[in-house]
Amino acid sequence: MSSARAKRWADSLRQRRSLAAAGGSVKAYGRLRRVVGLTLEAVGVEAALGERCWVVDQHDRRIEAEVVGFAEDSVYLMPTEEIRGLSPNARVMPGGGVLDAPAGRALLGRVIDGAGEPLDGRGPLRAESRTRLQGDTINPLERTPIREPLDVGVRAINSLFTVGRGQRLGLFAGSGVGKSTLLGMMTRFTEADVIVVGLIGERGREVADFVESTLGKEGMRRAVVVASPADRAPLMRMRGAWLATAIAEHFRDQGLKVLLLMDSLTRFAQAKREVALAVGEPPATKGYPPSVFTSLPTLVERAGNSVRGGGSITAFYTVLVEGDDSADPIADASRAILDGHIVLSRQMAESGVYPAIDVEASISRSMMDITSESHQAKVRRFRQIHATYRQNEDLIAVGAYRQGNDPRIDEAVAYRPKLLDFLRQTREEAVPLANSFEQLEALLGSEAESGQSGT
Repeated sequence: MSSARAKRWADSLRQRRSLAAAGGSVKAYGRLRRVVGLTLEAVGVEAALGERCWVVDQHDRRIEAEVVGFAEDSVYLMPTEEIRGLSPNARVMPGGGVLDAPAGRALLGRVIDGAGEPLDGRGPLRAESRTRLQGDTINPLERTPIREPLDVGVRAINSLFTVGRGQRLGLFAGSGVGKSTLLGMMTRFTEADVIVVGLIGERGREVADFVESTLGKEGMRRAVVVASPADRAPLMRMRGAWLATAIAEHFRDQGLKVLLLMDSLTRFAQAKREVALAVGEPPATKGYPPSVFTSLPTLVERAGNSVRGGGSITAFYTVLVEGDDSADPIADASRAILDGHIVLSRQMAESGVYPAIDVEASISRSMMDITSESHQAKVRRFRQIHATYRQNEDLIAVGAYRQGNDPRIDEAVAYRPKLLDFLRQTREEAVPLANSFEQLEALLGSEAESGQSGT
């Protein structure tokens, strides 16, 4: 057991002894009755939903667990660590209270797990404050409107899908098409006071790669990394997402501009599914219980702008589209609750275009409020030319189209190499917002307005 968990155990015991000495009521010990899969069933224990408990076996080994449900005289617990070695009738002790999160500038430059404990070997956290893992809901009418563009350093996103400060976008892609690389580019290039990265349910190798290669020493100075890899318990993976969001909220409440990157929202949903199914919730849409689709907006809505005059959280969530199926239930639900989505195309990735952004399938819902009419006209012109080529690509490829038959197709063929060059960008290259606008204007010029009026 880590020193932090041992301290929580000791604090819980002291609280119980103090209550008993003062004649107060102390919640009773319970016992472990049954273990089914990931679920621990206990009887004789009084604990509320979300409350932390300790399971103690005959060798005094202590395991932290959380109350995730109850029925009649049984309380259902979900462990946050390995349960191998637990025996029947192990004691179950309420821990008193729910999990909270470390907060403050002492977290900058640190890598922590879903329980808020350090993974970087740099000693214990000296967090000056703590915050609730589940934050307060913000009145939607009190949020600051999205009116300021955010420079993410990626030319295609800056110009074609301009991001607003406080916006929440999804990066939708199948495996191996470059979403992690694109996320890393935005991590290094985006203007932000603090960067909070949540690596949820991904490969453990990617944690070290992201910290050492993507962020580096310079990037880590203003970053906090919360890592809950795929081999962690599902409850710990869920906590990692809540913890990253809570830390971002704390910095936003200090008036700072925060960039929240979560990889991935799909793994959070899968962890929630594991927990829900383990406690008996019936599956609904493609094996996902209804509570999964309730948890997604609860998590995402905590990002965004704060009350007027406060800070902001601009959030990017990666969404794994399994089998490149755009009708995947998590992808479909995420599109509905986010402020836009950047879709990565396997076809473009296989043709060597990186970042492999699918121009036709991507959208930024805040772009109309933060860009000029002339810029929007150029974007429409870009999309029209790109779509015209894609719609006639098969005819062009087999030589069935004859030049001169359709001026629109002739134009699309002529522009095709220029559009692909515009979309391409190396991972080390940063293209500022102003330069992105200038390069789009140089590509299309005044033709955007004239072409738009003539269609």
